[in-house]
Amino acid sequence: MSRHAYQTRIDIRSDARSRLIVLLNQELVDALDLGLQLKHAHWNVKGPQFISLHELFDDLAEELEEHIDEMAERLVELGGVATGTLQGVAAGSRLVAYPTESRGGREHCTALALGISTLGGTAREAIDVAAASGDADTADLFTGVSRALDKMLWKIEAHLQADS
Repeated sequence: MSRHAYQTRIDIRSDARSRLIVLLNQELVDALDLGLQLKHAHWNVKGPQFISLHELFDDLAEELEEHIDEMAERLVELGGVATGTLQGVAAGSRLVAYPTESRGGREHCTALALGISTLGGTAREAIDVAAASGDADTADLFTGVSRALDKMLWKIEAHLQADS
């Protein structure tokens, strides 16, 4: 959605708010996709590291959920409508489709590392766009998202680096 659906007295220019709503919705859709990927891995992981990865994937999904909520609420604060439907996520996500045949921990960690790093990169780009739009609050929100994704990636990659 490129235009705001609701009026607000937030003192950010209308054109900037429209840009921010589109930006937040895209990041939201991608984050929702990543959250579903984390839950898929949580439910389906097999192998000797099952319990540690099962718990890690669930913890990361819960942590991501907090950031998803912040993004959705921020874009509504700016006058937009949050894209939170499965159909919206399926139609709009930029993440690579999750390899649903993955079973082992290494396979899941490799797939999740790709999704997390992709979203981390777009979050860093979003920081700059939000700052250039005159919205330090949204830039700060994306800084928190970026920092959290980097930490998630570190936790996932630690499992991949153990055998190297």
